[in-house]
Amino acid sequence: MTKQFLLILAAVLLLGTGPALAAPLQIDIAQTVVKRQLAEGVDADDAVESMKLRANMLNIKLVAELPLSKQIEAMGQASRRMEIYQFCDPLTAKKMVEYNIDFAAYLPCRIALVEDAAGKYWLVMMNLDMLIRGATLDASLKKEAEKVRDVLNEIMDAGVNGDL
Repeated sequence: MTKQFLLILAAVLLLGTGPALAAPLQIDIAQTVVKRQLAEGVDADDAVESMKLRANMLNIKLVAELPLSKQIEAMGQASRRMEIYQFCDPLTAKKMVEYNIDFAAYLPCRIALVEDAAGKYWLVMMNLDMLIRGATLDASLKKEAEKVRDVLNEIMDAGVNGDL
């Protein structure tokens, strides 16, 4: 993450996005996410199964699955595979929202499985480092947020590598 990006993010947080900003905000969306291509030989179904198994092993809840491409197809349009998996540590989520209600907008944590135009599969999630560094958290809450980040990275790693 570049210093320029952090300065832009700080300006948005301090000033808002209303008329006070003279020019539209330009953000490189790639800097706000963690994106990893599935390893050679790992198919999408294996990646999903690996993520679910790893989440269960790490005691984080899979609270929702959103098969967006199936919904798009049901609406009469072709779509490459696109699914969202929502994971949550409910007790940490509760603490974060009690600390600052704005954190509710980032819950639950999502990992997307997306097929690109070349037929390659990717796992994509929000860069939680950005959120953790940008927030004013007490030490214990920051430690819990970092633990959730680490667990989500481990879930993503399992999916990328097809680790069952």
